[in-house]
Parts: sequence; C-alpha cells; structure tokens
Amino acid sequence: MPLCLDTPLAEFGPISAKRAETLEKAGVATVEDLLRIPPMRYEDRTNFKQIRDLQVDEEAVLQGSVAAVGSYTSSVKRFSIFEIRLSDGSGQLPVKFFNQRFLEKQLTVGKQLVLYGSAKFDEYSGRLAMMNPEYEIVAQAGGESVHAGRIVPVYRKLGALGAKAQRQMIFQALESLSQEGEDPLPPEAVSKYGFPPRMESFRRLHFPACPDTRPRAEFMQELAQRRDPSQLRFLYEELYGFQVGLQLVRDDRDRLSKKRKVVIDDAVRQVMRQVLPFRLTAAQERVLEEIVADLSRPQVMSRLLQGDVGSGKTIVAALAMLAMAENGCQSALMAPTEILAEQHFKSLTGLLGGKTDHGIELLTGSVKAKARREARERIAQGRSRLAVGTHALIQGGVEFQELGLAIIDEQHRFGVAQRSELMAKGDRPDVLVMTATPIPRSLALTVYGDLDLSVIDELPPGRKPVQTLLQTEKRRPKVYEALRRQLAQGRQIYIVYPLVEESEKVDLKAASDMARRMSQEVFPDFALGLLHGRLKGAEKDQLMSAFAAGEIRVLVATTVIEVGIDVPNATVMVIENAERFGLSQLHQLRGRVGRGAEASYCILMVSGSVTRESFERLQTMRRTCDGFEIAEKDLEIRGPGDFAGTRQSGLPEFRFANIARDRRWLELARSDARDFVRDRRQAADPESGRSLQRIAEAWQRRYGLLEVG
Repeated sequence: MPLCLDTPLAEFGPISAKRAETLEKAGVATVEDLLRIPPMRYEDRTNFKQIRDLQVDEEAVLQGSVAAVGSYTSSVKRFSIFEIRLSDGSGQLPVKFFNQRFLEKQLTVGKQLVLYGSAKFDEYSGRLAMMNPEYEIVAQAGGESVHAGRIVPVYRKLGALGAKAQRQMIFQALESLSQEGEDPLPPEAVSKYGFPPRMESFRRLHFPACPDTRPRAEFMQELAQRRDPSQLRFLYEELYGFQVGLQLVRDDRDRLSKKRKVVIDDAVRQVMRQVLPFRLTAAQERVLEEIVADLSRPQVMSRLLQGDVGSGKTIVAALAMLAMAENGCQSALMAPTEILAEQHFKSLTGLLGGKTDHGIELLTGSVKAKARREARERIAQGRSRLAVGTHALIQGGVEFQELGLAIIDEQHRFGVAQRSELMAKGDRPDVLVMTATPIPRSLALTVYGDLDLSVIDELPPGRKPVQTLLQTEKRRPKVYEALRRQLAQGRQIYIVYPLVEESEKVDLKAASDMARRMSQEVFPDFALGLLHGRLKGAEKDQLMSAFAAGEIRVLVATTVIEVGIDVPNATVMVIENAERFGLSQLHQLRGRVGRGAEASYCILMVSGSVTRESFERLQTMRRTCDGFEIAEKDLEIRGPGDFAGTRQSGLPEFRFANIARDRRWLELARSDARDFVRDRRQAADPESGRSLQRIAEAWQRRYGLLEVG
C-alpha cells in the first residue's frame, strides 16, 4: 500500500508499534502529523574534518571505521564505559559512550561510522577524545548520512524519542511518500506569498540545502529567524487554517436568527439616560452603541467586552440588561466569585432600584435556601428580569421565562461547559463576555477570533493614576512609616505575598509569619486579616466583606484578591517579592487600589537579586499604568502559552506560529480567511461547499469548537 500523508503511523513499517503509540500520545498520529513536527533549530554538519586536524572543543563531523573496541566500568562512580577507536587514515581517535552497553553489538570492528560531536581533552588518556557523540552507521565509506554531511534539523524531545530518532523517521517518511496530497492552501494564497509546493516545503523544512549561490552563514541565519519560504508556508498555513475555522464559526452563528425582536427606540434610550448617575465616557458610549446595535439585529450577538480595571464595564453591562428588560427579556450576569456577584448585584440595585420596576435577583451559594427558592420562582415566572450570580445560575433548578442576554464576567475563570450551560438556559440568547485582563490584539484575534471585540480604552474622569514605586529591603522601615501615615488618615492597605505551586507551603508560612509580626509589631493599633487560598469559601468571603466594610484595615493576602474586591478606601498596595510575579498579575493587583478619589500607591518590594527579565517587568510597571501596553509587553516576554494559560483560555497550541512574533502573518491570514469564506459561500457550487466542509472538519479535529470564547 503506497504511503500517503494521512497514513496512520502504526501502518508505516519503519516505525514500531511502541513508537507509534508514543507519538500518538504526543498528538502525532499520521504521516502528515509527523512531517508537521517543526525543527527547534538547525545545525550545520557539513564540516567534515580529519582526525589529525581536530581542535579542542571544536564541533566537527568525522567519518571512518571502527579499529578497536573495549568495555570497562569506572572505578569512581561505577558507570559503564564503551570505548571505540575511530580510524580515518589520518589518525585514530578514542570515542567513549557512557552507560550504553547495548552499543557493543552495533559498533563492531570494521563498521563504517559518521560521528558528530566536539573533541575534548581526556585527562585519563592525556589526549583528545569524543564523549557521547551522535553516531550513524553507513553502508560504505563516503555513503549518504541522514545525521551528518548536511544541514541537520534538531527537534524537541517527544516522550522518550530524541531528536535523532525523530530525524530518522521523518527522513524515511519523506523518502517513502508516493502521493503529495491535497494542498490546504488555496492557489491564490500560494501564489500571493510565493510559497513553494507543499511536498517541496516539507523537504526544505526538515532537510534544507543551502544554494551554491548563497553564503552559508546568511542561509543559516534565515533558518534560525524562521524566514525561509518553507517555514513561512507552514506558519501561514497554521494561522490561515485556524482563522478559516473561526470565520466558519462566525458565519454559522450569523445565520442563526433570534426568535425575539429587540427594539432600542427613543423611549428605551430615555429610560437608560434617566438611571445614569453620571455621564458616560466617550469609550463607554461607543461600546454601548456597539452592543445595542447587536441586540437590535436578528443575528445572535457574541461579543467580548474588554476594559482595564476601573474602566466602567459594569455600567455598560447594566445598561444593556436594562435595554433588554425594557423589551420584556431577561438577562443573567454570571461572576466567578460570590463577592464579585454581590458587588454586581449591589451596583445594579443602586443603579436601577426604585427607578425601574424590573426585579433584580442574586443567586449564590450563600443565599439562604428559602430566599434562593423564591428568587428562582420569580425568575421562572418572568417577574424578575435581571439575575446576578455565580455558577449557582446554571444549576438545574434555575429556569428563565425568556433569557435574552447572557453576560459572563471574568470569563477566563469559567470553563467552556459552564459558559455553554448558561447559554442553554435560553433560546439563542445574545452573549457578552467581559474581562478586566487587557488582551493584546494578536491574542484576542486568536483566542476570541469568533467574537466581535469592544474595548473601553479610557478611565472615567477624576481617576488618578496609581503611583508605582520600587523599593528594596533597605527601605522597608521607611515604607512602614508611609503605611502608618495612610492608616492614620483612615485609609486601608493591601499587602500581597506570592504563592507558587512548587513552594506553596514555604510561601504560605512566610505570609502567615509576616502577618503575625505585622499585627504585633508594625501595625498593633489596626485590625489586620490574613487571606489565602486554603481558607474555606465562607471564611474568604467573610474576611473580604469585613475589609470592604472597613472593619479590617490591613489585609495581608496571597493573590486570591487579584480579582473580585472593590474597596475605594484602599489606597496602598504593597507587593512583596514583586520580582516573582508576572506583568499581568502585577497589573491586576495594582488595579485593586486607585478606585476612589484619593491618591493611591503601589509599592513593589524587591528582595535579593533580580534577573534581567524581572527587572524589565518591574520597570514596565513603574513606567506605565496602561493595561494594554503592559499586556503587549507581557506577551512579548512570556509568549502566548504562558500569557494566556493555554488549557484554560482555549488558545490553540500552534506548532509553527507564535502570535507574539508573527502578528503581521496573523493579520494577513485573518483577512485572507475572511475573503476565502465569503467567496466560497457566494460561489455556492458543490466544490466550494466541499472545500469549506473539509476545512471545517480539519479545524474541528485539531482545535475543537470553542463557541463561547
């Protein structure tokens, strides 16, 4: 049977069943999957040397025959050593392999070998030797080598499979392929960007050859910078395939019509204006108009509302809920924590209570059973048109008469299943997901590419930027003096400690010990609380509520306060060991202060030595309060996977593309994908339909459909 790109690796003879199983666990199931493993880097192994010309620490390729072999055990550390003598006519070189006794049966006298490694001075023999070089047995002197005599790809380890094993399998697959397979890129894209044909690209990707007309150093640099046309082809192919999938999701969604009709006329707008206690910012007005336009359309809304901490997303969401209520529809706002749900409920009640007759309900685990039962009844009967809660909103007993708008706050804290369950409470409700975590545009176009994007990019007037200060241990007494002055003026402060999984017990003890010392020695006259993740939910809520009420003046905490607490009277945020935090986390923590009219401060305490990367983060925090600038920098420093939390966010694990580095290609792929789907839909011929179906199926297999963010 001829080998094709879609042949399962288990059916490819040179690959054992055990290796095929290892590869499948790593997501490599077919020949195409194998060829889509990108080299991590390339090594120029064309530098053949003779043994007599070897220099110390010089990486080189040697070719010769095994002249002698021997095995022995080290007397010091008790490990085995298999040694051969390689001869190439110019001399002989000792070559040692440690703890690889199986080589005794392979590297026998007379075998022709190609070796790649660096020569070291061997103190035991007093001469040059190679230790654990990469080796290859060739049929004859001067025979073709897979692992040397060429520019060689180096791959990351896949399970127990190293770079050499992967290189051998890929070489054999390329040699055996008899069919090219269908090109996933349309001919116009291949022509537009000058990409090589796909099979040629696979060969150039894994075994590139430097043209005689080009300087080798320049060609190697191009490969290292991922600018070779074959590399760019697969980078673009990956982004393009994903963006076409997102366009299909959007296209299918846009074809769904809502059964309800929402009209936002002058009467509704007048009601919305009457409840406002202040004038909206220009950004809030722009975003509200985008949402209102979506609510009025027959297609289902799927929109991401992005705004920095304190930018006023909640008031926009409240007005959207009011507009739906005026049309006889219900809205649900789901928050990740009880205290955040309670804050939203309080805001909605303060804004709408007494000014409209739309009932507002709170559903959380802390609401008493009788009150919760009565609230569910009012929601089911349609007497209450606004519901706010935690995951309690999606429990079995909650039914809506007509849910028209589902709002998910801090959406990254909910799983896809939870978001889908909220949507299922209604018949094609409009969906608005909100986040206070600034997301770079390139990441938003990838993770949330199926959503329309609204951004509130200005703070309400009167908000003062938080002053950010960097302090060392030497300055700690001065810092405490400043904190006591703030407390004496009636203000409140946060003191946050890092808590990382690897050293959680140590970190938690440090935070507990510091809280005890501060309570007894530093702030003995002020009530102090300690908040951390190991407290039960009710204990956390009680502490945070006490702080919000001003009963606790100093809150020592781990990062559980990153989201979900709004205390305008808190004016100072002290972050201990600030060098251990990521940029986005530092920005989120800083956002807990500066929420009132008073001047506020964020003090970054640094202990010990700071890496260059940490220093860069801290300087960025000092320089700007712009969350979007910070997010771009964080994405640049950490990369997309670490920034987004791949498993949680739905960020696809691209093999070739890096959305922080390849933003230009992402924009091109998005634009091309949009044109492709539009043109194929308009063509309406069977082949166009089949091509879209094939792409949709491939997209589903690779990425899955994450329809709600």
